[in-house]
Amino acid sequence: MDNKVIQVILCFFIPPLAVYLKKGGIDNDFWINVVLTLLGGLPGLLHGLYVVLK
Repeated sequence: MDNKVIQVILCFFIPPLAVYLKKGGIDNDFWINVVLTLLGGLPGLLHGLYVVLK
């Protein structure tokens, strides 16, 4: 998925989904984002934005 606007919006609501769509599957970045999201939300959001905008 290449539409960055939709991916950035998804980062604010469901960061792991945005990372999953950016990478095209489940990989290490996805699992890191799931753990960070479960640890408080903001770390997952920041990591998701980093992966999507990288």
